[in-house]
Amino acid sequence: MSGVAAQGYVETRLCQYQAWYDRKAVRSKAVHVRMRTLSVVAGALVPVLVNLDVPFSRVAATVLSLLVVVSVSLESVYHHREQWKNYRSTEQLLGHERIYFETGVGPYAGLSEADAFTVLVSRVERAIANENSATLNVMTLGGQVNADLEYRRAAGTP
Repeated sequence: MSGVAAQGYVETRLCQYQAWYDRKAVRSKAVHVRMRTLSVVAGALVPVLVNLDVPFSRVAATVLSLLVVVSVSLESVYHHREQWKNYRSTEQLLGHERIYFETGVGPYAGLSEADAFTVLVSRVERAIANENSATLNVMTLGGQVNADLEYRRAAGTP
């Protein structure tokens, strides 16, 4: 395998995925932080509004309570926190692999150019597959847990 092919793989596949995971991590973190902030602030305001004797305080408390429930429920469906962590750790792993490969250290130390490229492709593709699997597990497990809870509630069992 030539150095040109290795450079092409690094620039297209590895860098493309690293940038994609970075964007997804930034977005997931932002959504997670916004939803948590909304839940905390709105949750803190509800008891205050309930105890105020002003017009619309009960309506405002009800609306805020609804926002808290929706925010917490959506987080349990979409798992933004877990996704953020998965995306960021994969992005960091790909960055480390690139540096190790380009400097010939770690798992690439002492390997020929062709062997180092083979190891790089194997490790990068495994990292991508592992992240895909982790995302599927987070989304599937979360959905299954929620479905199980709904089934138990409907059946009246704990």
